[in-house]
Amino acid sequence: MMRKVLRRGALLLAMLPALAIAQQAEKLYQQHCAGCHGAGRTGAMGPALLPENLERLRRAGAVKVIADGLVATQMPAYGGKLSAAEIDALVNYIYTPPAVRPQWGLAEIKASRIEHVRPGTLGDKPLFAADPLNLFVVVETGDHHVTILDGDRFEPLVRFASRFALHGGPKFSPDGRYVYFASRDGWISKYDLYNLKTVAELRAGINTRNAAVSGDGRYVMVANYLPHTLVVLDARDLAPLKIIAVQDGKGRTSRVSAVYDAAPRKSFVAALKDIPEVWEVSYDQNAPPIHGGLVHDYRMGEGIATKGYLNPRRTLLDDYLDDFFFDPSYAYVIGAARDGGKGQVVNLDVRRRIADVPLPGLPHLGSGITWQWQGRTVLATPNLREGVVSVIDMKTWQPVKQIATNGPGFFMRSHERTRYAWVDAFSSAKRDTLQIIDKDKLEVVASVTPAPGKTAAHVEFTRDGRYALVSVWEMDGALVVYDAQTFKEVKRLPMKRPVGKYNVYNKITRSEGTSH
Repeated sequence: MMRKVLRRGALLLAMLPALAIAQQAEKLYQQHCAGCHGAGRTGAMGPALLPENLERLRRAGAVKVIADGLVATQMPAYGGKLSAAEIDALVNYIYTPPAVRPQWGLAEIKASRIEHVRPGTLGDKPLFAADPLNLFVVVETGDHHVTILDGDRFEPLVRFASRFALHGGPKFSPDGRYVYFASRDGWISKYDLYNLKTVAELRAGINTRNAAVSGDGRYVMVANYLPHTLVVLDARDLAPLKIIAVQDGKGRTSRVSAVYDAAPRKSFVAALKDIPEVWEVSYDQNAPPIHGGLVHDYRMGEGIATKGYLNPRRTLLDDYLDDFFFDPSYAYVIGAARDGGKGQVVNLDVRRRIADVPLPGLPHLGSGITWQWQGRTVLATPNLREGVVSVIDMKTWQPVKQIATNGPGFFMRSHERTRYAWVDAFSSAKRDTLQIIDKDKLEVVASVTPAPGKTAAHVEFTRDGRYALVSVWEMDGALVVYDAQTFKEVKRLPMKRPVGKYNVYNKITRSEGTSH
């Protein structure tokens, strides 16, 4: 018995230094981290340090960042100031949810707004000779910068620092003059492509998935993981107009997986992470009222209705729909079912799931594209789990063909003026090679390897479809330009992990070969 007591005492004595350090973790954070990352870990000059914001950074990676710092950022190295035990305690602290869930409401959003340029002080014509509709917006996450690229000469017009970890793809105003960026820690930035200046910024959330711009150019809607909200902004100056709490009829709240504009419907459509519903939020001020419950005849004024303008119209589902793709009419959304192995088709007019699509693995329908094949419209989607591209008839919702690829992929892109579609193998051993599919034959006919051993991903085409731009997705990466017909390399520009590039014309005209 005495031996057990002594061993237990020795163990407790050995644990005391670690316990003391753990108790000091918050103090260490306030001393070394709060100035950049906020006293409540919700972010300031640096990103938020909450579990939701750190989901893509493993703990070992966080230890390395704290110890060694981050190149090309303001994050210093603390390896010489803090012990290994203190760094471990800090990592445990930032990966632990706070006792009180952080709030980010209208007051915080309004207080965050920064006006970089007074309205009406910039000219209405481009300051450069390049075609403003053939510009590329290139997001470089390696050192958190954006390059504006001339799509005719493939020369940068400007390169500027962005907010931390831009996410969800930039979105454009309908005329192509402005581009709106969303960062993972909630910052929305409005950038004037004519004058090459950031106009305004505002923090709409603590952890943000993406943003969408309305087809009439009047609104920006922001999808948040934290807090569980959709935020509507005035696209002119980013002033907040409305916060929509995301919850079901029982009060259960949800993160928002994604929000996209459905311009023909004059609405935003949002997928929810934790509630099996799809929401449609109309920005038409004459939108019909929303009846939340069952009524005998809504035309007779039965039931208590909610205004249709900027309020959610719900479609209840049997399964969750994390991300989705619109059909060309925007009446249907097609998304992967969470249990895998199938997709689900939802009709936004009748507000219900109308079909299942048998699909292997986990199709990445958010990266799907369409084209005309044998007189019908087909949807093609890469797969996050299997080496296959699924081609689906959008009338019968049945697979036309499963095209074998090098491995699980993330992005697929094409253009109306090319017969080829390009797909990566992002999550496989052959991630350095892109395969090229003939859209008529529905088979792989060629491949390119921009940089052996380095990840190749995310293709985007020039306005006329003549050239395909590919990202070498590495810190010492590059943007590689290919002739879209011969697949020969035309030019290579060194870049810092260029995760995506977005052509103005293709985006604002809703090219069938790119995501929306």
